[in-house]
Amino acid sequence: MTAPALVALAHGSRDPRSTATITALTDLVASLRPDLRIEPAFLELAPPSPVEVIDRLVDDGVEEVVVVPLLLTRAYHAKVDVPSVVCAAMRRHPGLRVQSTNVLGLESEFLDILDRRLRAALSEARIRELDALVLAAAGSSDALANAAVARLARAWGTRHHLPASAAFASTAPPATGEAVRAFRRDGRRHIAVGSLFLAPGFLPTRATELALEAGAEDVEVSESDYRVVTAPEDFATVRQSLVEAGVAYENAEITMQPQNSIDLDASTAKQTLRLIDALEENDDVQEVYANFDISDEVMAEVVG
Repeated sequence: MTAPALVALAHGSRDPRSTATITALTDLVASLRPDLRIEPAFLELAPPSPVEVIDRLVDDGVEEVVVVPLLLTRAYHAKVDVPSVVCAAMRRHPGLRVQSTNVLGLESEFLDILDRRLRAALSEARIRELDALVLAAAGSSDALANAAVARLARAWGTRHHLPASAAFASTAPPATGEAVRAFRRDGRRHIAVGSLFLAPGFLPTRATELALEAGAEDVEVSESDYRVVTAPEDFATVRQSLVEAGVAYENAEITMQPQNSIDLDASTAKQTLRLIDALEENDDVQEVYANFDISDEVMAEVVG
């Protein structure tokens, strides 16, 4: 009996980076299991559709298909769209055996990935301690799906002995910015935001283009956010352009940027970070600027 073909079914986006990411993920899994045929498909906004993929598999003689939803929560798409895909395929191809697996779910391994990115971000920002965590997800009209994200956020906070909140990009409150502002109202300064998405989306690209058109000098892309850099004289214009386009931002300020940096060893890093903490706690000090750099290895030694 031959193994079934797998259809990795993602949501889909107009952003080609999303399709590329899902395709790369599918290719990676296929390389690990060369005995299986694995094909990507998208529910909407991007080709190929599950109908197209399953038709092709049937033409190639496949007799059994397993649909694997690349979804993080069991919300509308998992409860309605995925079963519809299975039923439509069986009606379209009598005799074809089609079934679906459960969604990927919110596994603790996602927190391991977030923690690796968190350590890198802390090192780059030269921050030794955090005050709170925000876990940003897509959001859903399904209250149980949002509750699952909230539970994962609390688990992430428990790992680090920090308060943590879930935030959502659409449909459900709070938005990421609202969650961050709520922590800041409680007096918490250093807040990390984790991005719980499988692939990039369209809006960040639009935000980048708007910023550059408005006069930004550079847009730095990380795993979870975009940082727009502009000359001081263009600051107000760039910020207003983003606001008028409906692009929300977490923070906007005029600050100092070093032209060069100095690498620190563990001992010097500990002393420097203690000095910066003391300066930031001093009410007479408005801003602290520095040009040192701490590697991931050194930061792990300092934090550990």
